[in-house]
Amino acid sequence: MTTALSIYGVALRAALAGNHAPVRLVDVTGRRLRSEHVEAWCATSRLGDAGLIDRCVGPTLDVGCGPGRIAAALTQRGHVALGIDVSAEAIRQARRRGVAALHRCVFSPLPGEGRWGHVLLADGNVGIGGDPKRLLQRCAALAGPSGGVIVEVDGPGEPSWSAQVALSDGHRTSRPFAWASVGID
Repeated sequence: MTTALSIYGVALRAALAGNHAPVRLVDVTGRRLRSEHVEAWCATSRLGDAGLIDRCVGPTLDVGCGPGRIAAALTQRGHVALGIDVSAEAIRQARRRGVAALHRCVFSPLPGEGRWGHVLLADGNVGIGGDPKRLLQRCAALAGPSGGVIVEVDGPGEPSWSAQVALSDGHRTSRPFAWASVGID
């Protein structure tokens, strides 16, 4: 069985080449939980980005930066931004956009701990590790006493959950990993 990072990396390369890259998050029985929008993550911007970017004042750490869409926009506005991601392909694509990006896990030691103006969790990344409370505590520690954490959550009526899930591209399904989703309710 393959890893989620392998499926995600293939989808990122396909999206970068302008091809449709369908992936979905599934539960352990294979039932679709949500479709992931890899092409949107690889775009220059998507609906909602401006609101997130406008809230980032001062140096920003983009956790799970993917191909660097938001970190690139912050940099273009003259902000200091650093992207981190566990996907090597995502980091390669972010760096091609001119983003300062590190191949790191948010729970590993990171530069500027306790000094970031904002720590950003966009594109569903509040689900990293399957424990939003633990992730938010870590992000608050990264931001420090004068910083803040900006989180993009699911819309009204969407349930919050935490589970073992897998990533599927329709041909392959990854090994299970812990993930969560947080609705605004």
